[in-house]
Amino acid sequence: MSDLGIHKAAVLMLALGEDEAVEVMKFLGPREVQKLGSAMSAMKAVTADELDSVLHEFRLRTKTNTSFGIDSDDYIRNVLTKALGDDKATSLLNRILGAREARGIESLKWMDAQSVSELIRNEHPQIIATILVHLERYHACEVLDHFTERLRNDVVLRIATLDGVQPAALRELNDVLTKLLTGNENLKKKPMGGIRTAAEILNFFSGENESSAMDTLKGHDPEMAQAIMDEMFVFENILDIDDRGVQSILREVQSESLIIALKGASEALRAKVFKNMSQRAAEMMKEDLESKGPVRLSEVEEKQKEILQIVRRMADEGQVAIGPKGEDVYV
Repeated sequence: MSDLGIHKAAVLMLALGEDEAVEVMKFLGPREVQKLGSAMSAMKAVTADELDSVLHEFRLRTKTNTSFGIDSDDYIRNVLTKALGDDKATSLLNRILGAREARGIESLKWMDAQSVSELIRNEHPQIIATILVHLERYHACEVLDHFTERLRNDVVLRIATLDGVQPAALRELNDVLTKLLTGNENLKKKPMGGIRTAAEILNFFSGENESSAMDTLKGHDPEMAQAIMDEMFVFENILDIDDRGVQSILREVQSESLIIALKGASEALRAKVFKNMSQRAAEMMKEDLESKGPVRLSEVEEKQKEILQIVRRMADEGQVAIGPKGEDVYV
């Protein structure tokens, strides 16, 4: 969600009142709650015109789309307390959370990455891999960033080769983390891990960490490493996004970051970017590229990663369509 979108959502939440805000919060995930709570905390005076505009836009959008993602748990406690103060937050929290507490691996979704890494880093790498495939991909990446290079690469390899998790194994794991799921011993194993999961997590790695992990994967199984690379969405895959999507992306990217990122891009990708700018903006961008001196590869990769994170966020929000090997996947 963009900063403007978060601001509008915060205005709406504060305008709804406590009872309605409670019901909305129940459907938000950890990352959404954190962003929204921070925006609510920082909210100053809102003009009547701005409030009318937000409510009008909300009404128009809900005419055609009224569904929300479903997830909620304990991290909301700190965010709402900071946003609304102890007194107001307490009444909201009691109704949102009730007597329910986050349990097992589910509770890790609401913890910061460093805390999760400290909790699980001494476990066997196979157990760590089993835990991380249950987290959001960006969250799993952040946890892995706190590991040593050797442990990080070992865990990524195990994620890539993990083809499922037996319910019995999950229950044993939750004897330590408390229960994640229950079920019959005869249930089929739940499909988790594998090539796609490893690729999705690697997409969030920095350039250096990604290269190191890929070297480990290639050393273990070159064909599997290639399959993971084929599943990853890389900077050049922007070529596969339609013109309207590229235009939306360019509105979110800072010019200086784009210039550096394009230093390491193919001529075809540069042409695609220039095509989706105004003539004047494209000419200025070409001049800036020509006048820009040599740039370290690590800096180019860093800026490309930043832009890819914007692309993935926009894909999550349904603003652009991306997919491996040019196959459109609408999110």
